[in-house]
Amino acid sequence: MILEEIMSQDVITLTEQDSIKKAIEVMREHKIRHIPIVNDQYHCTGLVSNQDIRDATPSIFQTNEHTEILQKPLRSIMKTNLITGHPLDFVEDVAVVFYENKIGCMPVLTDKKLVGIISETDLLHTFVELTGSNQPGSQIQVRVPNKTGMLSDVSAIFKAQRVNIQSVLVYPDHSDKDFKILAIRVQTMNPLPVVSSLKGHGYTVLWPKEPEFIS
Repeated sequence: MILEEIMSQDVITLTEQDSIKKAIEVMREHKIRHIPIVNDQYHCTGLVSNQDIRDATPSIFQTNEHTEILQKPLRSIMKTNLITGHPLDFVEDVAVVFYENKIGCMPVLTDKKLVGIISETDLLHTFVELTGSNQPGSQIQVRVPNKTGMLSDVSAIFKAQRVNIQSVLVYPDHSDKDFKILAIRVQTMNPLPVVSSLKGHGYTVLWPKEPEFIS
């Protein structure tokens, strides 16, 4: 999946000359936490967050006080050393950038022009959709040898049980590098038959744990 598929394209922007007070009003009106700053060519020259505004003064949201600060231009508080993305960047790669740099949003540019914005909330929502966690179903975790063809072999068991797979995540077994964990979300509320079949084929099922099925 690429950024173009999940980014917000209707971006609320301001200019460097706009005041801090205006940014506060825009954030309140649109219920947003980040505002890209653009110039006449719609190039992204900076970014202002609600945290930047809070840092400007402890009482910045008390609009009847500190009026001189509220009238300052956004260029006085905006961040300019921005991390940006491209519409064709992979969502997984962008998620790593968010994590490593501890950022809350990323302007998306094409030829230096702002074409969208992606937030940590957008990434989380996408992760939920990709894993199928927002759909009825069950999760099965299977420990398999770290070698070619294991996912295909395990999937064949699900097919034989007529159980539809919604998503698959693969991650290393930290206790043994020769194994991996398949976290498989299935479209059934009763995973017991496929769990039994997996065990019958010699696989170690880590979840659901056996006590889940003891009456």
